[in-house]
Amino acid sequence: MDWAEKYRPAHLADVVGNATAVRQMADWAKGWTRRSRPLLLYGKPGTGKTSSALALANDMGWEVIELNASDQRTAAVIERVAGAGSTTGSLSGASHKLILIDEADNLQGTADRGGAKAIVDCIIHARQPLILIANDLYGISPEIRNRCDPVQFKAVQARSIVPRLRYLCSSEKIRCSENALRVIAESAEGDIRSAVNMLYASAIGKETLDDGEVHTSQKDERVSIFSLITALFAKTPDMELMRLSREVDDTPETVEQWVEGSIPLIPDPAGMEQAYRALSRADEYLGYTYRRQYHTLWRYATAIMLLGVADAAGGRGIHTRIMPPARWQKMAVAKKQKAIRISTLGKVAGMMQIPQDTLREQYLGTVSRLVEIDPEGFARDLSFDADQLNFFLADKARSAAIVKAIVQEEREKEKTLEKELLKSAKAEKKKKAEPAAGIVPEEPAVKKEPAATKKASVKTEPPAKNKPPAAQEPPAPQVSSVPEEPAEKKPAKTQSTLFDGF
Repeated sequence: MDWAEKYRPAHLADVVGNATAVRQMADWAKGWTRRSRPLLLYGKPGTGKTSSALALANDMGWEVIELNASDQRTAAVIERVAGAGSTTGSLSGASHKLILIDEADNLQGTADRGGAKAIVDCIIHARQPLILIANDLYGISPEIRNRCDPVQFKAVQARSIVPRLRYLCSSEKIRCSENALRVIAESAEGDIRSAVNMLYASAIGKETLDDGEVHTSQKDERVSIFSLITALFAKTPDMELMRLSREVDDTPETVEQWVEGSIPLIPDPAGMEQAYRALSRADEYLGYTYRRQYHTLWRYATAIMLLGVADAAGGRGIHTRIMPPARWQKMAVAKKQKAIRISTLGKVAGMMQIPQDTLREQYLGTVSRLVEIDPEGFARDLSFDADQLNFFLADKARSAAIVKAIVQEEREKEKTLEKELLKSAKAEKKKKAEPAAGIVPEEPAVKKEPAATKKASVKTEPPAKNKPPAAQEPPAPQVSSVPEEPAEKKPAKTQSTLFDGF
């Protein structure tokens, strides 16, 4: 068992670094209600996001339901696992269940089709605590990001990593020099998981660890596009800027679009013109690359683009949030509108039992007028969300208000039903606890008389001759102050009656 898993923090107090993030998580958990927004933990790998979430669940006594990149995260899987778990209670006796969706920024491909939409639905209808974890905050769709409270995990400083490494060595009874621990902590570059793994690789099977026995390796970590853009506007040496460009996990076309979106941040009009000229020249080389299928030209396009824009920016730095390219935002809006149109027409066409093409070409105007007349009825019958209803009404505020009112009404009905069921269950329990109406508690058992005495106590007279049996009167019943138990039924051969002797 590797040390990273063996010594994973069990409590929030054991988490190394990121005290602000840990405090924010603890406050959120202590004050959690059904109206609380989910948490979105984001930051570089190895900074303790997943460990902090698991430690929080352990501190609060919550059960954990986890989905990560190793699981298929289609809409069906998320609805079955996280969706059901977020609306039902725990069977293990825990007060709540923590729904943990790891690597939420890695929903892509056919294996995770529909996962983002299912996560949004899970957030809206969740009745249990929900935490999402991501490396890139902007790698998550705005529909999810805007519904969560972000919590940033920063790189852990080396001086905070060294005490943790010292504790591991003490637990494993390994003597390690302080200089070796410092070298490992600095080589990890803020990734405490990487530091633990390097210590494990260096110290496994040894009793002592000296400076020369430390095995450090450069982390296989790609530079983010945000780091490159920040360096582009800072006073970064040309060689360092080109090194960063080679470590960015994006193609030159993608880098070009990010650079184009950041050029308006240059305050000097002359500098902005110079930057656009450099970008235009780089775009020509990108065109040559595809026309000639000679990808070596990529390096020239990247050099012209980055060095030219950096010279135009003048090293003034960037003091605002770096946003994705504007064209990407427009494409995302268009893609979302298309998805809304397809889903909305699919629901209406299914109700009318006609093809979507026929609905769109012949009946869309008629349906739109009907929806305007009774938007509440259509939204309730077809389960429209605000975007789908807005497709017909073209009024976002009105659509949102209608859907919100319907959701609130359904919640009130559900609460009323829960109260009635609870009241009925209490009444049934109370009814079972009380004695049934009309039943008198049994008296203490009376001692039975011997059979011979009991038989002798019954005096029977022989019936008179020449007199019909109906004329005979039964003997007067004996009144006793002590209630007798009902006589046991005897077989017909031994039971005496008034008609014996006939």
